[in-house]
Amino acid sequence: MSKPRIWISNKTPQLHEIVRVRALIEHRMESGMRLSSENKPIPRNIVNLFEVKMDDELLFSWQPETAISQNPYIEFTFIARKTGTLHLKWIDDENTVITDSLELKLNA
Repeated sequence: MSKPRIWISNKTPQLHEIVRVRALIEHRMESGMRLSSENKPIPRNIVNLFEVKMDDELLFSWQPETAISQNPYIEFTFIARKTGTLHLKWIDDENTVITDSLELKLNA
């Protein structure tokens, strides 16, 4: 899998500014409902957990279901309260972990 594509509205926000994040990963997102060319079920393998932390503080957690499309895209907002590292993590059914991080510095 390739590196996630992440966009952030402002890496140097003011205190209490709303920050928007957009993230996209490349992932097949097999639902477990398709058959291979040999007519055998293709095992389910979807991203089943997405978490965002600011340093060690959980900001956002999402548990997608099988109806999510291939190459899942997510957009969320949060309020900038401190300088730190924004950690994004995706985990799929095969326990593959995809991570990325961004530095956020409050503009005083």
